[in-house]
Amino acid sequence: MKKNISIFGCGWLGFPLAQSFVNKGFFVKGSTTSEEKIEVLKSNNIEPFLFNLEELPNNILDFLNSEILIVNIPSKNIEGFKNLITFIEKSSIKKVLFVSSTSVFESAKEIITEATILKDCPLKDIEELFQKNTHFKTTILRFSGLLGYQRKPGNWFKNGKVIPNPEGVVNMIHQDDCIEIIKQLVLQNCWNDTFNASADTHPKRRDFYTKAFLEVGRTMPIFNENDKKSIKIIGNEKLKKTLNFEFKYPNLMQLPSH
Repeated sequence: MKKNISIFGCGWLGFPLAQSFVNKGFFVKGSTTSEEKIEVLKSNNIEPFLFNLEELPNNILDFLNSEILIVNIPSKNIEGFKNLITFIEKSSIKKVLFVSSTSVFESAKEIITEATILKDCPLKDIEELFQKNTHFKTTILRFSGLLGYQRKPGNWFKNGKVIPNPEGVVNMIHQDDCIEIIKQLVLQNCWNDTFNASADTHPKRRDFYTKAFLEVGRTMPIFNENDKKSIKIIGNEKLKKTLNFEFKYPNLMQLPSH
């Protein structure tokens, strides 16, 4: 019997994630905010739904007629998420994977783990909305900066924009690793937990962006040399140990140029 999974947000990460679950034999429902993408989802055997968090449709319960829900949208709209949760409570959803961000952490001298205190921010409040709800199990997955394929770091600072904190470090993760981590959390039934996800290495921003600019054919980036150094290193040991996970792209200085 096929497992049903619903993916709220079939964009840069959610769409290939949905394809990956289809290939694993799941029946997948996916949401999009773009009418043009409806046919794309259909042609990839993903049941399409057109809506956004701010205007949840009358057929939202049809979308939520699954066992598992993956919430993968960048919104910080707390009221919108509260409204979504009221519908989840009425649905067949038993497990929620909420894709969050390591931006919930301040810079720190020590390596940041899942036990590190979060800063006060909307994303922290949204995480808690899901975690505290007893109608379903929630796992929080916090990704560092997302890159890979169309998202090339060498294109991020355009029109002479100065890059801050050159002596700081980068925390990033490739799309392929993001997809595999989500799949493994689902397949290994890792619920009611929290994970930080970042590649193994944390090169200096100066080194990383200099290489990234050269890879897309741009001249040397401009750095703010007066910007004070702040460090934030996201640890991934809990994730690797729990899932027995090995990153496809552990070294951010050795990424493919695709």
